[in-house]
Amino acid sequence: MASYVDRAGLQVAEVLARFVEADVLPGLGFEPEAFWAGAAGVFTAFAPENRALVEKRDRLQAQIDAWHDARRGQPHDAAAYMSFLREIGYLVAEPAPFQIETRGVDDELARLAGPQLVVPALNARFLLNAANARWGSLYDALYGTDAIPHDRPLAKGYDAERGATVVARVKAFLDRTAPLASGSHADVTGWSVRDGRLSPALADPGLFAGYQGDPAAPSSVLLRHNGLHIRLVIDRAHPIGRNDPAGTADVEMEAALTTIVDLEDSIAAVDADDKVEAYANWLGLMKGDLETTFEKGGAALRRVLEPDLAFAGPDGAPATLSGRSLLLIRNVGQLMTTPAVLLPDGQALPEAFLDGLITPLIAMYDLRGLGRFANSRTGSIYIVKPKMHGPDEVAFNDRFFGAVEGVLGLAPDTVKIGVMDEERRTSANLAACIAAVKNRLVFINTGFLDRTGDEIHTSMRAGPVVPKAEMKGTAWIAAYEQRNVAIGLACGLSGKAQIGKGMWAAPDRMADMLEQKIAHPRSGANTAWVPSPTAAVLHALHYHAVDVFARQAEIKGAAVAPLEALLTLPLAEGRNWPAQLVADELDNNAQGILGYVVRWIDQGVGCSKVPDIHDIALMEDRATLRISSQHMANWLAHGVCTAQQVDAAMARMAAKVDGQNRGDPAYRPMSGDLDRNVAFQAARALVFEGAVQPSGYTEPLLHAARAKVKQGGR
Repeated sequence: MASYVDRAGLQVAEVLARFVEADVLPGLGFEPEAFWAGAAGVFTAFAPENRALVEKRDRLQAQIDAWHDARRGQPHDAAAYMSFLREIGYLVAEPAPFQIETRGVDDELARLAGPQLVVPALNARFLLNAANARWGSLYDALYGTDAIPHDRPLAKGYDAERGATVVARVKAFLDRTAPLASGSHADVTGWSVRDGRLSPALADPGLFAGYQGDPAAPSSVLLRHNGLHIRLVIDRAHPIGRNDPAGTADVEMEAALTTIVDLEDSIAAVDADDKVEAYANWLGLMKGDLETTFEKGGAALRRVLEPDLAFAGPDGAPATLSGRSLLLIRNVGQLMTTPAVLLPDGQALPEAFLDGLITPLIAMYDLRGLGRFANSRTGSIYIVKPKMHGPDEVAFNDRFFGAVEGVLGLAPDTVKIGVMDEERRTSANLAACIAAVKNRLVFINTGFLDRTGDEIHTSMRAGPVVPKAEMKGTAWIAAYEQRNVAIGLACGLSGKAQIGKGMWAAPDRMADMLEQKIAHPRSGANTAWVPSPTAAVLHALHYHAVDVFARQAEIKGAAVAPLEALLTLPLAEGRNWPAQLVADELDNNAQGILGYVVRWIDQGVGCSKVPDIHDIALMEDRATLRISSQHMANWLAHGVCTAQQVDAAMARMAAKVDGQNRGDPAYRPMSGDLDRNVAFQAARALVFEGAVQPSGYTEPLLHAARAKVKQGGR
């Protein structure tokens, strides 16, 4: 049990109070008494409204459930449904046309297009990898993945044949992206800079951005295309460079322009100790002193933040480029409370409030120039807000962060908000949500995984939904993805804020990613999520292939997909349910649930590569869990399957998951005593209690089970 200290009427876990007062406040010149008094004022003022907003979610859901129950057995009446949603306040009036007014946004978010990483705040090594993923080797990314398929075993060590294939692929990319005035990059025998021009000359001299070293024989040449940089590393002594006519040892891509440090779906933080560990890592990033050591290949390695890249511009004048991603931080949603702080009335504090105060506080090290490196060059703090339901919750957060700015002495709208468009009521009222935060908005991003989970939960009583694999082909999801871009452009986001798309969840399938994920920049989105620094390098190729801002100009003003399409229910109406289809779907969902939940609860791993039922590694987090659990709950509620079938599938898949984790020494098998295994029982509850979980969220059950295990339960 946590021990608490009194701070301005708040009961603050001692570990949290010690961290804030010893590690954060002194460097910023805050007096603890004044800080905690300000915190208590904001927390107590906003807590009742937060509770009311969460209760409104439940009230609206109950009304929707009752509407579907009253029409059980009748064909769905779309017009009557929309009229009903307006009547109960689920749908609000569209705002008059407007443009967002956000100021002081860094170019990486507003005026550039490129990949975005999301990384768990509890893993220092992953954090540093992601922060440093602003630059990455295209040679390595192509050589070490299936981006270039091969049908033979590679030679031990360096495979020269594959290496030659990679080099040829990269030279062809350069010919398309930065063509020479004459000839091919494959024919270049050396580079030089003369009178501010690159030799051999580029077809478009404006693509030459600078160099390093001696202009007569530079050690690197910097190109810029569609706003992104490409660095040709020249080293004739390098094993690759010495065999290259131009001496090119590597081609580095400017890749992850932005990274979201995640306090939400990708971590398992259930108490004050967990929160402090995450906040300490964020502090290390803002101060620039985060580091970690680890063993790889039998060698001890140390990882720190990369410095900026110093170079000479075409005219020889010194210049710099950031060596790191611009960092945002994702706070938690409005639902959960945290035992790290108790309000004066004894209730646990909404966890979003703690994140919403402490993460901007820590970011002030960056704003005041107290860190080793600069994050925001415009003096902004970037907070990603997930799982907001509709414009009233967005407006609430706008006011909350205004109050936080008051406590911290920040200018109005210093804190910028990224709105995750991942809940149905937000999607259906997106323009109104944007209007509610038009002075702070820094991105809108589709989160199709959570959005699918909420779609199933909202329509839980309407009927059985289609099999999970068919969900991406439904009418609502096409409308959802199109409306996000179209409404964002209509509200003036182009050049002022990001329009983003969701995650590629198969980190080992880079060839498929290269083929499919180009759809995101083609849609007009100027960022999309990728699962690793390597994937960021490869996804960067798409932003050279597509001029996103030109694409936005082309589609701006296009018709917005109708709201009726967005509200089309993904029901399997009139479907026959073959026994094998049902069994396969149950096994697939059960395996995914168990494979993720057992690591979350027993080991505190919030996001990782989890093998699916076919042993293909997929990135799993609470959003994927939400879909699978809600899908099983829906089929159970409508008799597509029975409780006995669900239990049988869960037992079968527990054994499979145990087998898949046999090589993990930290893994604790579930099979053998399923009735007493905390992780298994939590996974089972996610299905059997899924229909009554708030908005179908998984956090309440996961947090309770993880806390039990941390306190010694099994």
